[in-house]
Amino acid sequence: MTIEFYPINKPRAVELLDSLINVWERAVRATHLFLTEQDIQNLIPHGRRALSVVDLFVVNDNECPIAFMGISDDKIEMLFVSPDYFRKGIGKRLIRLAIDECKIRYIDVNEQNPNALAFYRKMGFQVFERTETDELGNLFPILKMKQ
Repeated sequence: MTIEFYPINKPRAVELLDSLINVWERAVRATHLFLTEQDIQNLIPHGRRALSVVDLFVVNDNECPIAFMGISDDKIEMLFVSPDYFRKGIGKRLIRLAIDECKIRYIDVNEQNPNALAFYRKMGFQVFERTETDELGNLFPILKMKQ
């Protein structure tokens, strides 16, 4: 398996956005078990918009996206790995890249996603605030974490 990290600071091709939304959807279905089918469908357009306004790092295997991370300022806004690539060190490599190269300090995690919370804690993040809703106003509590 060959993995390449590359930042994208330019307009995104529709094909790339489609591939990343596919990675997002597969990852969400495997990890965000609290979301309903309708929740997932409602979030897709927001995810597509969000992918257009962050610095993006995409992990490819054989030229096919398998994971991605979006960064804005000093915060990881999104990090998703295709379920076929869980527990292969890809998320850890993305976090290290974000910390070492981009100097990020913050990340938000759904409180109802205990595996992600444990992962970020293992990577050195600590909860400093809790909100009752996500940034869209949905009743999905968010834990704000900092390095």
